[in-house]
Amino acid sequence: MRIKRQENKRVKQERKMRKGSQAGNVPKKIKMERGIRIALFTVAVIAVIWFLLPLCLAVSLSIGNLTGLVVAVLLAAYAVWMPGVHKILAEWSRHRVKKWLARGVFGLIGLIAVLVVIESTCMAVAANKKSEEGATVVVLGCRVYGERASLMLIERLEAAYEYLTEHEDAMCVLSGGKGPGESISEAECMYRYLVAKGIDPARLYKEDKSTDTRENLTYSKKLIEEQGLHPAITIVTNEFHAYRAGQIAKSLGMEYGAVSGRTALWLFPTYYVRELYAILELWVLE
Repeated sequence: MRIKRQENKRVKQERKMRKGSQAGNVPKKIKMERGIRIALFTVAVIAVIWFLLPLCLAVSLSIGNLTGLVVAVLLAAYAVWMPGVHKILAEWSRHRVKKWLARGVFGLIGLIAVLVVIESTCMAVAANKKSEEGATVVVLGCRVYGERASLMLIERLEAAYEYLTEHEDAMCVLSGGKGPGESISEAECMYRYLVAKGIDPARLYKEDKSTDTRENLTYSKKLIEEQGLHPAITIVTNEFHAYRAGQIAKSLGMEYGAVSGRTALWLFPTYYVRELYAILELWVLE
């Protein structure tokens, strides 16, 4: 009897341990999933704020912040309804058509991710491409408010100022026409800014007819040829823009390098995403 009682006690203890082990595993899995959901939701909220900030403070709605907001909202929705999404995907995996539809969606997401990585790599490499010694500096224009330079234009001008200070023999073309809401051309605004900082006006040439990046470079090339300036150029723009500008310069037969202004962190995501579309358009159409 005593042996039997001990055996029963041992069996109960083993059952209790197994139940405890199983109960411990379930909460661990739930906790891990909950942690992932919280992390994804937090990232989504930060992204929403990041893409909304330029819209609220300075920049009109563009494909850059619109894309960022849509992706952030989808990520937040996935974080909130993750178990339900996984259940739907599990059900779809048992149906042939729905399974291939899901694979198609994931394949498209994978393709987009690969494109983003390739384009981002191109941007990073182009942002600091060295130019020939004595190359003509070409500063690409950007938004002007009345007669005041926008933050992004100031970033480019500061980069140009540093370069021109270090390379005292370099000549400089300031490229940018007059757009809506601008009292003076972007070229004139840049000219005033650099002269006020002490750059010799004799080193500065204004190209004030262009309205986009291709025209910036096309008209600047013409001015460089007319003035007998060094044919190779150093493009001054923001880091995300250097690759596309360089490819356009290359298509015009120009040797180029780049000097990049550092974009404010709160503006960078919106313009970076917008540039991804612009680069894709360049690859497809040109």
